[in-house]
Amino acid sequence: MSVPTKPRYGPGRPGGGPGGGPGGGPRRRYVRKKFCRFCAEKDLRIDYKNVYLLKHFISERGKIVPRRISGTCATHQRKLTVEIKKARIVALVPFTATQVR
Repeated sequence: MSVPTKPRYGPGRPGGGPGGGPGGGPRRRYVRKKFCRFCAEKDLRIDYKNVYLLKHFISERGKIVPRRISGTCATHQRKLTVEIKKARIVALVPFTATQVR
């Protein structure tokens, strides 16, 4: 014998449930189109010695930021990955973030 359970978010809930805007419809958010910085600026070169450029594509934990977040194209993401790994080997960029306790 199972007891029927009530749905978590029904039509009677004000706002239409989690993430819903007023009136019950989905909340629309403006999302900017991501673009490849290296394709847009032709004079911008990917180099392992340019640490300031590489830092934009490394997370605070030390991981390489994926394409879907950074917006780079596949060609430049592959080059970027190789250059970040070179910079790690030469100790210009850390492999992981510093340990904080």
